[in-house]
Amino acid sequence: MDDARGEILARVRAALADRPAPAAVVRDYERSRSVPDPVGLLVERVADYKAIVHRVAEAEVPERIAERLAARGVTTMAVPADVPGPWRAPGVTWLPDEPPLALAELDGVGGVLTGCAAAIAETGTIVLDAGAAQGRRMLSLVPDYHLCVVRADQVAVSVPEALARLEPVRPLTFISGPSATSDIELDRVEGVHGPRTLEVLVSE
Repeated sequence: MDDARGEILARVRAALADRPAPAAVVRDYERSRSVPDPVGLLVERVADYKAIVHRVAEAEVPERIAERLAARGVTTMAVPADVPGPWRAPGVTWLPDEPPLALAELDGVGGVLTGCAAAIAETGTIVLDAGAAQGRRMLSLVPDYHLCVVRADQVAVSVPEALARLEPVRPLTFISGPSATSDIELDRVEGVHGPRTLEVLVSE
């Protein structure tokens, strides 16, 4: 059987020996683009995904975090252990994820507060990679409310530009609006695979 297969393949190779090699296909992708206001574009696209988004001054971030949590009546928040201290608003019980919180604890909190690794203006996508101020993936997927802080210098215009900033070996989570899915009748259901509510503070 192996001899017959080898003989057939040898005949095929001999028959194709005089064929010219195919030309190499070169695809020159556009890896970066310029827009007048990348942060403004991100804010617009994040809102398109039915997320709540605010454009704030960097110095106002702690105050706006406290304001948003008070508006929701949130009293308990999970948080990565390395989230900046000023972000932890008074009047809220903060549960650092160190040691890792149990699933039941995460399911019972009012929400989670994180930073991000990058944000993509054109697609309104926020990327987490378990790096600084982000914590492990489960931390941002289990609670029903996710409050995320994005710095202006983390905003990339295009997907290729954002990917160039990320480490592919890290656990990347791409977030485009609150978790949602739909059935064959196109009935939208939110909160199936992650937070039902995504709120974003874009600081500059």
